[in-house]
Amino acid sequence: MNGMFNIDSPLMQTLGRLADLMILNFLTMICCIPIVTAGAAFTALDYMCLKLVRNEENYLIRGYFKAFKENFKQATGIWFIILWVIAAVVGDILIMYYAPVEFPFIIRMAVLFVSIVTLCTSMFVFPMQAKFVNPVFKTIKNAFKASLLQFPRTLLMIVLFFVPALAVMYTNFLVPIVFLFGFSFHSYLSALLYNKFFLRIEELAAARNPVKDNEEEDDERIFHDEMDPEIAAIRDDDLK
Repeated sequence: MNGMFNIDSPLMQTLGRLADLMILNFLTMICCIPIVTAGAAFTALDYMCLKLVRNEENYLIRGYFKAFKENFKQATGIWFIILWVIAAVVGDILIMYYAPVEFPFIIRMAVLFVSIVTLCTSMFVFPMQAKFVNPVFKTIKNAFKASLLQFPRTLLMIVLFFVPALAVMYTNFLVPIVFLFGFSFHSYLSALLYNKFFLRIEELAAARNPVKDNEEEDDERIFHDEMDPEIAAIRDDDLK
């Protein structure tokens, strides 16, 4: 019985991880309140969740705000682009729904295609921003490319993304749980799904650009605009 409450027991480790996710979820909700800061908040959340998956975490709150500050400018730019695309897609859907005439099939399919591309890209764009150093549009391009290469996992990430909203719609009982873990649980499970993919990219990049003995890593993120060859070299067999 005493072993269950040992600090290294599975029970206590699970409770500790849940506490970490609850703290991260609270920080993310607070940092999302101004809306314009949501991109940096999601990037910091993905940064810390990947560290939790890899058991690299140290100071949870300090690490979160460190990532928030370092990624603020670029993550905010990515967030604005995503918001603009979402607004355009929603506007097109509303126009087509309420218009007195039926739009051509090709236009409806184009709107659907953009919606799917945006959703898939959004699953990877903030994790990419959190881990890799690239310009805004290259980060978005790499996120889309990663979503295609990891398409089964991307679909699962999308399903997990909508689970909290569906849970709240069908029962009020789950509202407190969604409030405590709505953002962080999805981010953590997503990190579990893409961790091997990211590790493989890191291995390929490290092999191509090894760090010299007299060089020090001053940024935990990597690649500096050199990710494309690594992504292109990865096959599903590499992740097994």
